[in-house]
Amino acid sequence: MIQMRSWMTGLSIESTLELWASSLRDVKARMRPLFTQDRVAVSAGSFLDGLLSDERRKTGWMRAEAAGDSGPWRQQAILGRGNWDAEALRDIVRDYALETLADPDAVLVIDETGFLKQGHASCGVARQYTGSAGKITNCQIGVFASYVSRHGHAFIDRSLYLPKAWADDPIRRNKTHVPETVEFATKPSLACAMIQRALSTDVPFSWVAADSVYGVGSIEMTLRRAAKGYVLGVSSSHGFTSWGKSYAVSGTAKEITAALPEDAWKRLSSGDGTKGTRLHDWAYLDLADLDAGDFGADFTGTWTRGLLIRRNIADGDTSYFTTWCPQGTSIETLARIEGHRWAIEDSFETAKNELGLDHNETRSWHGWHRHVSLVMLAFAMTAVIRHHANVAPPPKTLRKINQMHYRH
Repeated sequence: MIQMRSWMTGLSIESTLELWASSLRDVKARMRPLFTQDRVAVSAGSFLDGLLSDERRKTGWMRAEAAGDSGPWRQQAILGRGNWDAEALRDIVRDYALETLADPDAVLVIDETGFLKQGHASCGVARQYTGSAGKITNCQIGVFASYVSRHGHAFIDRSLYLPKAWADDPIRRNKTHVPETVEFATKPSLACAMIQRALSTDVPFSWVAADSVYGVGSIEMTLRRAAKGYVLGVSSSHGFTSWGKSYAVSGTAKEITAALPEDAWKRLSSGDGTKGTRLHDWAYLDLADLDAGDFGADFTGTWTRGLLIRRNIADGDTSYFTTWCPQGTSIETLARIEGHRWAIEDSFETAKNELGLDHNETRSWHGWHRHVSLVMLAFAMTAVIRHHANVAPPPKTLRKINQMHYRH
């Protein structure tokens, strides 16, 4: 069983063991209807066990060893040859996570992460920039939606980004079993589809936060018409203009920031991170107030478009965000919403280091989505467990938990 440093418990050893065991039984039962044969369902459960084991590499051989199999074939069949719906599992993960984490004030955080690859056969692989490596490299890119509330956080949606060169290549599409319905879509388009899925399934949230990849395009209008606020990153060259205000603002984010007086800045926390409170200097300009009817909404109220700026205390480096919020929303609230993006960065790190998010050995479209969805389920399970406790277990407890896992 994984020794997740972020998994904390104030329960007794016996209660902790039972909570883990009952949670594992629960998630296996939830995904059981996806499989038409018992043996396939058992293999899927074993796959989940392997992801939750304390092996650092979640390869097919490692998962097979944890499951007691003589080789990785059953594990590989779950991702490749088996016939089951990864989209249905995604929905199961979402509904399961929301039973515990749901909150009307939650933030939906959109971000992407890279999956480094050596070859060129894996679906969607190309030389492209990934923040995971901080450079252009050979990788796949996955776009994710994480649900972040006061109860915890978990992934609830995901999509593999298919570069245009791949989308337009019938030979590579055929080799990696890309569905005919899948067309080229930009990362913001993938994110917008995730937001629309969340809206159509009544996922409770009030805000969306994302970096500058997602601060342009149809996402803004989708959220405005749905009465959802947002804090979306934009580039320094992004233009802003005020109207209907006693002051005039017009120019790029960088130009507007340079003209701000020093007393426009306020030192605020955007939340707690692994190293304590995350403090930055913040400035905020509300640029325009719009009645809901002005943008075709079927609700009432006044909303404000604004520019939020974050300045690093140590080196003065600045980041810029376009904002949309109910009139009167404070800068403290906006800074806190932006700070929720830390949760998905932490989730990527945990899912890769502890659950094998980037250890997928298949090359197909459905193999990627199946593997990632199973990891999402494992992550959601730990989030649910974490919600019930808040004190890190002593080393002796962790050893007993691991011993219990390998006995079963």
